[in-house]
Amino acid sequence: MSDFDLETILGELVQREPIFHRRAFGTSRDDLEAITAEDFFQIGASGRIYRRDFVIANLLERYQQPERHDWPCRDFSIRRLAENLYLLNYTLDEPGRTTLRTTI
Repeated sequence: MSDFDLETILGELVQREPIFHRRAFGTSRDDLEAITAEDFFQIGASGRIYRRDFVIANLLERYQQPERHDWPCRDFSIRRLAENLYLLNYTLDEPGRTTLRTTI
């Protein structure tokens, strides 16, 4: 894979992060199920594991209200792990704190 291809993929992924806060990509249960695998899980900042059904239920509730923050992201990097599988790292500026994030 060329660096150009990797830069193109990075550009596409950057538009989606933070992934569950970019409502333009869909806010219905079907939309959320389409972008998460059946065995999806999320690891919170505390280290707690959140399963797919829990995450989707919370997102559907959250989407009932306007987004309270614009979730600015920066310092993106990408690494190809396998064919069509990428590791995306970035910094997220949250209200009151800055965190490092990873999406596979």
